[in-house]
Amino acid sequence: MGNMVKPFLQGRRLLETFLVLCLLIYVMDVPSAAKAAGKVNKHVWDVRYNYVSPDCYKKLAITINGLVPGPTIHAVEGETVVVQVTNSLVTENVAIHWHGIRQIGTPWSDGTESVTQCAIQPGDTFVYQFVVDKAGTYMYHAHYGMQLGDGIYGMIRVKAAHKEPFSYSSEHEILLSDWYHKNAYEHAIDLSSEPFVWVGEPNSVLIQGRAFACNEPGTEAGQCKEPNRKCSPFSLNVRPGRTIRLRIGSLTALSTLSFEIEDHEMTVVEADGNYVEPFKVKHLYLYSGETYSVLIKTSPKKDRSRNYWMVAKVVSRESSTPSGLAILNYNFNPPLALPPTDPPVGPHWNDTSDRIDQSVAVKAHHAYLNPPPKKSDRTIILLNTQNKIDGKVRWSLNNVSLNLPHTPYLIALKENLSYVLDHKMPPDSYDVENYDIHSVPKNTEAHPSTGGLYRLKFNSIVDVILQNANTMTPNVSETHPWHLHGHDFWVLGYGRGKFNMATDTASYNLGNPIMKNSVPLHPYGWTALRFRADNPGVWAFHCHIEFHFFLGMAVVFEEGIDQVGELPDSIMGCGETKPFVKP
Repeated sequence: MGNMVKPFLQGRRLLETFLVLCLLIYVMDVPSAAKAAGKVNKHVWDVRYNYVSPDCYKKLAITINGLVPGPTIHAVEGETVVVQVTNSLVTENVAIHWHGIRQIGTPWSDGTESVTQCAIQPGDTFVYQFVVDKAGTYMYHAHYGMQLGDGIYGMIRVKAAHKEPFSYSSEHEILLSDWYHKNAYEHAIDLSSEPFVWVGEPNSVLIQGRAFACNEPGTEAGQCKEPNRKCSPFSLNVRPGRTIRLRIGSLTALSTLSFEIEDHEMTVVEADGNYVEPFKVKHLYLYSGETYSVLIKTSPKKDRSRNYWMVAKVVSRESSTPSGLAILNYNFNPPLALPPTDPPVGPHWNDTSDRIDQSVAVKAHHAYLNPPPKKSDRTIILLNTQNKIDGKVRWSLNNVSLNLPHTPYLIALKENLSYVLDHKMPPDSYDVENYDIHSVPKNTEAHPSTGGLYRLKFNSIVDVILQNANTMTPNVSETHPWHLHGHDFWVLGYGRGKFNMATDTASYNLGNPIMKNSVPLHPYGWTALRFRADNPGVWAFHCHIEFHFFLGMAVVFEEGIDQVGELPDSIMGCGETKPFVKP
């Protein structure tokens, strides 16, 4: 009997080995997206107050698990991400937006307070759940009041499940932000006061959550102080002779930034999760809400016995804020050894032409073209102006300034609570023929709107023309970075002066426009974008400067509300939704 059992067991082992090998071959052959589709990527976050000193100034900030920036989310396209957020703040609500994630089928997880959810109250826990359906570089940040500036932000890396059109040895993230010593409450009081008190320029520019005490670059040799343990510069370690992917994002409260690496050229390959026809830059302009991937080559021929500066400089504003400094650390050198040179001075702050040239240079990669529809079904022209309402300074679109309602749009529309919203629809255009964009507005008085929104026909093609103008200060037109929730859009073009419907549409790029979720509007210029209203829900479209959004520079789009699934109880609890919360 024993002699019969032995060959039987041996045969069974061979069969099991064969089946395991077959399974391994199958697993290796199945696309990564299919493997990721059923995977849940879970995170548990605690939002609380902590003292931080990123620029050697101690400030009470809002942290995620004690960190500023918060933890990076690493995912593979197709995965379901679950983030359990506990609000441990004593006096403030919280909402977190997943910037660039389209939230297809989960509009209630967009994280926009008063638009898609009631904010998370102190002591409460809220679970965000969504699918990262597209590879790329994304971010998250607070979307309640102006809390982004107090530290609630971080990055999301979504790894591709397919071969990308470029290769690299390693990848790293670099998150840029500006930093104020005042907190969001102090800013809110200043901006809401009469007479108006502007928040001023930020105190510091942070690179990966750190600043470095240094005077303005280019003044004298040896100007930089030795690193302080409490606020030492960020140091990125690299090896020579490699190609490095840097995922760079900007979540500034105010500033447009120029990012530069001393003696290293950057090749732009991705923008907002979409592949770019590669082009090279010495300095990369980033507007708040934008992400880029760039490739740098660490040449073995370079002087490897030293480190190099990384610089983030404020541009588009004449700012007194010192440039943010970090260190590109070549292997085998001390990580915090300061470079022997002065930091690069960077471009001039008001070189608008150079910034526009880079905006125009961002085109879709030839192997990943997704041409836009040739025509749109509706065109909305939004004139960006600075105004007043009852003596207080506001920002407006077509002379309408948005106040967010107490009952979130998504809930009000889905649950037939339309009586809580403003039924006066905002206008699709302004007095194009007579308005002078180069002068201070003749009539500065704007109209408030609480709950007014643009209702879009589902699956229709919508053009939005952003038109910049003069502020209430003579000869001043500011840069506005615009972000659309729930969508990517085609960037059709940029122009100077007033948009002309008859002639400027002929210059649209309909062949290889890049798709993005954030786009700059340059001073005294226009930006044209096109998107398909195919994501059921209610979506904010706003200037990504915290203070401009707070002062009303935003609109809201609704599309396919009847196709939105049953809303979870967890997004209720404010305004007219209080009765919907089960005890």
